[in-house]
Amino acid sequence: MKVLIVGAGPAGSTAAYYLAKAGIDATVLEKTSFPREKVCGDGLTPRAVREIQKLGLPHPEEDGWRRNKGLRLIAGGRTIELPWPEVSDFPQYGLIRTRLGFDEELARHAQAAGATVLERHSVTEALRSEDGRVTGVRAALLDGSGRKTGETRDFPADVVLAADGNSTRTAVSLGIQKRDDRPLGVAVRTYFTSPRHDDDWMEGWLELPGRDGRLLPGYGWVFGVGDGTSNVGLGILNSSKEFGKLDYKQVLREWTAGMPAEWGFSPEHQVGEIRGAALPMGFNRTPHYSPGLLLLGDAGGMVSPFNGEGISYAMESARFAAEFIIDASSSATPDADTHLSGYADYVRGQWGSHFTLGRAFAAVIGKPAVMKLALRTGMPVPVLMRFVVRLLANLTDPSAKGFEDRAIRVLESLVPATSNTSSASNLRYPQQKVRVNQ
Repeated sequence: MKVLIVGAGPAGSTAAYYLAKAGIDATVLEKTSFPREKVCGDGLTPRAVREIQKLGLPHPEEDGWRRNKGLRLIAGGRTIELPWPEVSDFPQYGLIRTRLGFDEELARHAQAAGATVLERHSVTEALRSEDGRVTGVRAALLDGSGRKTGETRDFPADVVLAADGNSTRTAVSLGIQKRDDRPLGVAVRTYFTSPRHDDDWMEGWLELPGRDGRLLPGYGWVFGVGDGTSNVGLGILNSSKEFGKLDYKQVLREWTAGMPAEWGFSPEHQVGEIRGAALPMGFNRTPHYSPGLLLLGDAGGMVSPFNGEGISYAMESARFAAEFIIDASSSATPDADTHLSGYADYVRGQWGSHFTLGRAFAAVIGKPAVMKLALRTGMPVPVLMRFVVRLLANLTDPSAKGFEDRAIRVLESLVPATSNTSSASNLRYPQQKVRVNQ
């Protein structure tokens, strides 16, 4: 079986690694060349670290992988530090690693396992047979400056994995559109040289104070990279009435302008420009399986509406997809397409209820008065906040009998798993076209 993977981000490289290790012909087409930057907070929760461990990818601190203890939350004039919980299925540490290094190390790890990674191949469309099954992709070849050379190349395949991010040209070329019953986020971030670069906590600001004392929409983060810089950014959901109406870069400037001068979050200490990206949440592009095609990670909207986390779900979806393909390639599975079609339901079963809860959460936090009341009530109660962190980060043990695990299971059992089809829902989110300069 020959598998083509579009995109060498966390999803694409993870899938390539597992497939190559199983002896399957896996080729990754990446439109840029490494090293390349991606807009991200650079934070990896224990859920993502678990996937890194499963890959056998070394992540020592001396190579730029900075470990952290947990979350520091700031809101309502209070600060609370919450260590990552002890959960049998997850490590008890998170990581900070710039995507500049992380993505390349994943790609090289896949290559070392036997996968082929072709850089400067920009996929423009999926190819189909007369009966509509995806049979490969067409890619435009780029030069060293990222410009099209005018040459294209067709790549045939038995299965195509779309791991090409939120804009996923692969899925769009087949008419698979975004859904308006799913939340969408926007994140902007930059780096500052700062004495806070070696912070042992991932810091989240649940309220963003502006220079004039008013609260800015969204949430913010400060993550110490450990290389002399901090990644500082903010996110806003389309459940907020300000969504699509703001200059998000200016919101970030106003927020950091109110921070203590000794932190160094000022223009003269800024490293690089402010960059932004959309966050496709809660399965906002479905179906995740079409004959010959599987959607992975951001291409399938696999970003948590709770906290904007996408790397862990991208890597998990890649592992699941690889497992289905490996099983389908065995002689014991006579109908490969029928077997592969189970991928969509499997992913839905893994996170569907969690994402449904997250959609409700996203709708609620878009109302400032409700959010303010919740923070004033919750921040003084560490036990409650520990539960909230476990829920938001999806760090639960399905078999554990502790109160927090049982409570989260009950909550998720009360809501339906998010649909993996394109059927309509009663819940609608504003879908303004958001322009975020890269």
